[in-house]
Amino acid sequence: MGKIHSAGVGGANSDQSETTHFGYQEVPESEKSKRVDEVFSSVAQQYDVMNDLMSGGLHRLWKRFAVQLSGVKTGSRVLDIAGGTGDLSKILLDKIGSDGELWLTDINLEMLSVGRDRILDTGRLPPVCQCDAESLPYPDNYFDCVTVAFGLRNMTHKTRALKEMYRVTRRGGRVIVLEFSKVWKPLEKLYDLYSFKLIPLMGKLVAKDEDSYRYLAESIRMHPSQEELANMFRESGFEQVDYFNLAGGVVAAHRGLKI
Repeated sequence: MGKIHSAGVGGANSDQSETTHFGYQEVPESEKSKRVDEVFSSVAQQYDVMNDLMSGGLHRLWKRFAVQLSGVKTGSRVLDIAGGTGDLSKILLDKIGSDGELWLTDINLEMLSVGRDRILDTGRLPPVCQCDAESLPYPDNYFDCVTVAFGLRNMTHKTRALKEMYRVTRRGGRVIVLEFSKVWKPLEKLYDLYSFKLIPLMGKLVAKDEDSYRYLAESIRMHPSQEELANMFRESGFEQVDYFNLAGGVVAAHRGLKI
């Protein structure tokens, strides 16, 4: 079985008096990563089943669209951050072929173990690393593309993570962030009902964890809007930034180019 490398996952140091959001709760910055880790340790084994249920399978199409935006090709070097159970990595591996290089990373060991095993089942074994996106263990200007699918909103310091992604991306390379975003206003009431009533209920029945899926619904509401995230890309150094709304803004795919 493939070994999971660990590159230090304690998170960057922060002032103990600083607070951040964990869903709708305000918590010390030093506690957020631990709480997020507990959420994903709890849901790891049922994560893929829940994704299919919650999105009606659409998450698979969204991830394929993100890979199309990435511009990766045979021989590309790719870093999949918060890659978890490996959905995006499997598609990327098909694109880059045996001449390419892909690193599957996540801060949560349980999620990463599931992803490693799923990819092993396909007969492939890319390097796997448990690491913090806010302090990446990779050299400057190394990757042709960095991807994050549904992971950025769980990071304590999003701009710090984006700056790290910028650092490890080569000139001419891209960073792709696929994330839940601000839904089209006429859909808000229906989306709220679905998010705060049905999603926790599905979490209770399927994953046996209602609280974690309530947090996931709350974390979506606390995530920056499409324009706010695009500005965070620019603040992190990206010269060309655009985004694409999917499913009425339920999800947005952001793309940043390092020139």
